[in-house]
Amino acid sequence: QVQLVESGGGLVQAGGSLRLSCTASESARVFTSIGWYRQAPGEQRELVATISSSGNTNYADSVKGRFTISRDNAKNMVDLQMNSLNPDDTAVYYCNLKVGPFINYWGQGTQVTVSS
Repeated sequence: QVQLVESGGGLVQAGGSLRLSCTASESARVFTSIGWYRQAPGEQRELVATISSSGNTNYADSVKGRFTISRDNAKNMVDLQMNSLNPDDTAVYYCNLKVGPFINYWGQGTQVTVSS
């Protein structure tokens, strides 16, 4: 069973930065992609950024140029550096790991709140 543990959420003023980290258990060595999704109150969960096993990255248009996803294979970690945050970025951020097209693992979520 894959376990994903997130850290790094919190409260920040608009224009500020936060860094989220997700550590995957040892059983997650084989995967298709790993990354971040977010869900704001009353909204559907949406993709933020992912990185494939080959290193290809994918970003939501709303975060391009502001967020950067990176992976540390040795530590089985994926980070999300978030800069120039604005109130629209307020959401619960979830780490996601995909194995093939149908298997998804999720972390417990970490709250990010951006005040105006």
